[in-house]
Amino acid sequence: MEEDEELEKIKRRKLGQLMKKDTEPEKKRKPALNKPVEVSDATFKDMIQNYPLVLVDCWAPWCGPCHVVAPVIEEMARDYAGRILFGKLNVDENRRVATQYQIMGIPTLLVFQNGKLVDRIVGAMPRQMLEPRITRYL
Repeated sequence: MEEDEELEKIKRRKLGQLMKKDTEPEKKRKPALNKPVEVSDATFKDMIQNYPLVLVDCWAPWCGPCHVVAPVIEEMARDYAGRILFGKLNVDENRRVATQYQIMGIPTLLVFQNGKLVDRIVGAMPRQMLEPRITRYL
């Protein structure tokens, strides 16, 4: 009889632990995003601090080279989902971040590792040149 009571206590405790895991805050669970995320002045800091490796594509709608590099960024976001978070920051609409990181030419790709800027890539380039510059931080 005592063994049955002890077993029931263990079952309840385990069930409680499992239920608690399922209700973890969303912030702790980082979904694997397979496409670039829109970034703004308001969301920028949280994004670079909450993911271990982030690439931010600084662009503008009128920029021709930005449109050339966009499909490369989208392709890499699919290929590296869960390992690298890709973001897109429209510099015309988000001047605070553009000023803070002294974006003088676009496209500019900012690479952050653990919240710190580790690389800056200016200009459009093909994937075979861009990929090694980013993946070395994995």
